[in-house]
Amino acid sequence: MTDKVAIVGGGIGGLAAALAMLRHGIDVEVYEQAPELKELGAGVQISSNGTRVLYALGLKEGVERLGVIVAGKEIRLWSTGQTWKLFDLGAISVERYGSPYVMFHRGDMHSLLVDAIRRERPDALVLNRKCVGIAQDGEGVEIQFETGAPARAPIVIGADGVQSRVRAALFGADRPEFTGIVAWRGLVPREKVPAGVKMNVGTNWVGPGGHVVHYPVRGGALMNLVGLLERDDWRVESWTVQGTRDEFANDFCNWHPDIHAMIRSVDVPYKWALFARPPMPAWTSGRVTLLGDACHSMLPMLAQGAVTALEDGYVLARCIEKYGVQPEALHRYEAVRRERANKAVSGSAENAKRFHNPDLAHAAGAEAYVTREWQEEKVKQRYEWLFTYDATTVPV
Repeated sequence: MTDKVAIVGGGIGGLAAALAMLRHGIDVEVYEQAPELKELGAGVQISSNGTRVLYALGLKEGVERLGVIVAGKEIRLWSTGQTWKLFDLGAISVERYGSPYVMFHRGDMHSLLVDAIRRERPDALVLNRKCVGIAQDGEGVEIQFETGAPARAPIVIGADGVQSRVRAALFGADRPEFTGIVAWRGLVPREKVPAGVKMNVGTNWVGPGGHVVHYPVRGGALMNLVGLLERDDWRVESWTVQGTRDEFANDFCNWHPDIHAMIRSVDVPYKWALFARPPMPAWTSGRVTLLGDACHSMLPMLAQGAVTALEDGYVLARCIEKYGVQPEALHRYEAVRRERANKAVSGSAENAKRFHNPDLAHAAGAEAYVTREWQEEKVKQRYEWLFTYDATTVPV
C-alpha cells in the first residue's frame, strides 16, 4: 500500500479535493461510479470564497473564460416584477473580497477541474467504479466496488454526494426529511429570454410558497432557470427526472409573464424533491472522512453547496500536507470545517422561509417585507461571513 489518498466520487467536491492535493504534492486517486465524467445539472453559483479557492488552484484563466461575472443580484416580486437591488457584485466583489462572484454551467466547471487534474496526473481518475462499502483496520482502508477488485489506501475521502455510500458505511443509513418543496430546473437560450429580464445579474423572484432564481451561464449564451415551490405530492430525490413545461408552468400559474416566457423556452425541464438532513455532529471515523454534500448537504437557498465543497477540498489538502497521510489530518480538517459548514446548512434552511413568506402575497405587504428583510445590514449579516472566508489561509 502506498501513501496515495483515495477519493470516492468525481463530482465538484471530489475533483477540487484531488486537484488541491496534487497541487500540494500529495498523490491521489479518484474513484467515480459513472462510465464517463460529466456533471449533471445546469447552473452553479460560485461566490468570492469559492473563486478564491479556484484561483489558488491555478484556474483563474479558465474561471474567467467559462464563467459569467455578474454585476449584482436583485430581488423581484413574483406577481408584479417590482425590483429591489440585493447587492453589487463584479468589480465590487473583487474590490471588497479579492475575487469575483461567478456563475457557471456545472458542466463547464466540472470540465475545468477534470482537465486540470489530467494535466497534473493523467491516470488519477478511475471511472466505472461504484463504491458499495468500505472496511478499515489499523493500517488502512479497503474500498469495495460493485465490479472489479477492491482498492486499498491509507486514508479515504467520501465525496460521493447526498446519498453517500461512504457515509452509510461509517454512520449507518441517514433519515432525510422531505421539506415540502419541489424544485424545477432548465436552461433557456439567450435569444428567448424576455426583454424585461436582465442578462447581467442574478435574479431571485420571491413569492408566497415559492421562489424562482435565474442567472446567465456559458458566457451568457444560456439562462439557468430554477423554480422552487411548496407542494407535497412529489418525493423523488433525483436531478435527472424529466418533467413537462406544462407542469412547470402550472406550479407557477399566477406568476409574472416573464417567468412563463422562460418556462415555455426551457429546453428540457427537470424536477426533484428537496430533502433536508440535520447537521452531522461528526463526519470522520478513523481513516475515513466525508466532504461536501456527503456530510453537509444543504438546500439551494444560500448558493453555497458547491462553494462549501471547494472550501472543504482545499482545507483538507492543507491538513494532509501539514499532518501527513494520517487520521490526524482528517480529524483536524473536520475540526476546522464542521462549525462553518453546519452554519451554512442552517442559513440555507432559514432562507427558504424568507423567500416563501406569506407576506409576499400582496404588493403592499410585500414592499414592506422585502425592504425590511433585505435591508443592507441584514444582507451583510447573512452573507459577509461567507464571502470573507479564506480556505487558503484559515489556520489548520
